[in-house]
Amino acid sequence: MAFSERVARLKSSLIREILAAAQRPEVMSFAGGLPAESMLPTVQWADMPAGLGQYGMSEGEPALREALAAEARALGIDCQASQVLVISGSQQALDLAAKLYVDRGTEIIVEGPTYLAALQIFQLFGADCLSVPVGAEGPDLVALRQRLEHHAPAFAYLIPTFQNPSGVRYSEASRDTVAGLLDEFEVTLIEDEPYRELTFDAVQSRPIVSRLRKASWIYTGTVSKTLLPGLRVGYLIASPDLFPHLLRLKQSADLHTNRFGQWQALQWVGSEQYRSHLAELREFYRERRDAFDVALQRHFTGLADWHTPQGGLFFWLTLKQPLDTRTLLDAALAQDVAFMPGEPFFVDPDANPGHLRLNFSHIDPSRLDEGLGRLAEVLRQGLLKSSSTCASTALPRSGAVST
Repeated sequence: MAFSERVARLKSSLIREILAAAQRPEVMSFAGGLPAESMLPTVQWADMPAGLGQYGMSEGEPALREALAAEARALGIDCQASQVLVISGSQQALDLAAKLYVDRGTEIIVEGPTYLAALQIFQLFGADCLSVPVGAEGPDLVALRQRLEHHAPAFAYLIPTFQNPSGVRYSEASRDTVAGLLDEFEVTLIEDEPYRELTFDAVQSRPIVSRLRKASWIYTGTVSKTLLPGLRVGYLIASPDLFPHLLRLKQSADLHTNRFGQWQALQWVGSEQYRSHLAELREFYRERRDAFDVALQRHFTGLADWHTPQGGLFFWLTLKQPLDTRTLLDAALAQDVAFMPGEPFFVDPDANPGHLRLNFSHIDPSRLDEGLGRLAEVLRQGLLKSSSTCASTALPRSGAVST
């Protein structure tokens, strides 16, 4: 059977595979980015207009586009509703951007680490991903300039607010410098902000796209992290030169986004009800983050380093002794605990061992000690085994002379 050459680059989602393997009720999973079930709001379906059962506009429902544009302007983004495209979850924006820009060998810039599914999409279309390391304040700006000077990337894909997986929030100075560099080299920015509303320490920063003066841009968000993931409603806002092309790509993909989900989103976005819900959500997740941090200190001090995230849904751990954490998945599942290895979040996984992404939103705090204790023991055993293997490999063979 002959498939397209693209299929040879198609990788399965490790996150989805782990979630499938962790379906047993006794397994405590820190792997996915699932919202807390108890914080999913109750929605009403009774008053939906009957006409929503018909085909809709590819751009999205007009009232929802107006509401999303108003929210974006409040963040400092100079845009109109005519620049808003309602999509089937914000991940569709990455698919549309890849279709718009990427041929085999097209160079793009991504963070290191970066969102795993974005790498999956971009590499499927044949992109040559150029990685720029991310630190506590944002991307390595010297490395970013070097990438821009020595390459001609089609776009830069960045997650500046509570980055997935690292949890980093770019500083104001870093955002200004990134915007200046992209303007200087006229490189399109794709700014992905699914976690912006999940801020726990009253920190806010203007999106980078609001600071651009010359470069084209795509800004994308979602209601999946704040309302219901099952609605599959996200949005992108694009500079006027890009929007018509993205709209035609959307039309060719799925005609339009689920109108029932759009109607539900419209009942919330921009409303007092939504603001109240967000306040409750932030407080709930802040408490879970704090409890997770305390449990990490109890079980992972001496094993790993981490920064307490100011928002989002994840802790990013770096082991003090590098180890490919992918090799520990089976052992963890055997102990009824699941986690997300950090290596696949890098363009070159094998060159970046020793990281874990742990979700803190989904597990009840009363189970944290048990779950993280199990995971810490799996890591200790893995590190011990790795050290023993390295030591035995280094021993001289029988009859050899040690020097």
